[in-house]
Amino acid sequence: MSRKPWDLAFTAEPEEVAGLRRIMRLHLGLWGLHDVTDSAQLCVSELVSNVIAHVGPGTPATLAVSITGTYLRIEVHDPDTRALPTLVDAAVDCEGGRGMALVDALADRWGVQLHPDRKVTWCELATALTSPTGHVGGPGVRRAETLLDIYATTKLVCNSNSGRLSTAVAEEAVVDVITDFLHWLRAHGCDVDEVLDHAQMHFEAELSGSEFATKNSYTTPGDAIRASR
Repeated sequence: MSRKPWDLAFTAEPEEVAGLRRIMRLHLGLWGLHDVTDSAQLCVSELVSNVIAHVGPGTPATLAVSITGTYLRIEVHDPDTRALPTLVDAAVDCEGGRGMALVDALADRWGVQLHPDRKVTWCELATALTSPTGHVGGPGVRRAETLLDIYATTKLVCNSNSGRLSTAVAEEAVVDVITDFLHWLRAHGCDVDEVLDHAQMHFEAELSGSEFATKNSYTTPGDAIRASR
């Protein structure tokens, strides 16, 4: 999967925070990084709120997100190189000073980079990625990968020998396979319903071209798949 870095310019205002959180959730969903979505949203909130509180409302800023190795990297750029974020051991009843403490608790690492015209406050979150361009691991995803490799190199052949699986057992195995493929699609950020609709259309097109097709005498793959979810 290609997870290209992206950035978004914004004005540091309190009302912008919710929108930035939604955008972060959307992108991480497309990247299949559901495991770090909540933490990433909180980090965005705190980094942006830190700019609002210590640099000032109305500050032009930029949110930049990328993958570094198997870590999700979140950066907030602002033009003030003097107001540096610090880690404060805020008292329990203190209303402020907790922003970077929360980032420190959520992120695996964080820091500040100073440039001539701006500073960059960043943090990195560990993901479940197996590689920078890979997918989030899981038993179902790994099984689907194996099945895809097999299917790419051979054709499934119906065996008429007496030792073949009963219809009921074979149907249960098919449902398991479909379920694993759904996990694989979700891990790669695909739209599962769109793929199911495409598969159903493909199936119907092939069926309509068969001389053995009987109209309305079957349950569509999409219905069977959705029933198994």
